[in-house]
Amino acid sequence: MSQNILNIHHSSVIVSNTQESLKFYCGILGLTQLERPNFPYDGAWLDLGLQQVHLLELPNPDPTTGRPEHGGKDRHIAFHVLNLDLVKDSLDKAKITYTLSVSGRKALFCRDLDGNALEFIEKPV
Repeated sequence: MSQNILNIHHSSVIVSNTQESLKFYCGILGLTQLERPNFPYDGAWLDLGLQQVHLLELPNPDPTTGRPEHGGKDRHIAFHVLNLDLVKDSLDKAKITYTLSVSGRKALFCRDLDGNALEFIEKPV
């Protein structure tokens, strides 16, 4: 059965305000917004080439406090990046805190405006 599953098409995160989240995901991280189906709730689809991130503006069933400080110990989406320093620079300019990977890899973790954990891993070339 696993040979039938090809890849991950998208990951979804719940956000409280789509427009504010787009400032983070598009303005700070540099993702591109895609056209989205007309669903009965707000949200946005973001392009990652063969994959997507979907922002769903819905009531969040998860607590936003009491989560681990380091996103690697929480549910998270991991992104490959070409240059981790560019991500650090964008997060620093936006005054968004992050933690570095405790494994020694070139990776960092941060949280979006709604507490969703994100990992950025520099892909070796």
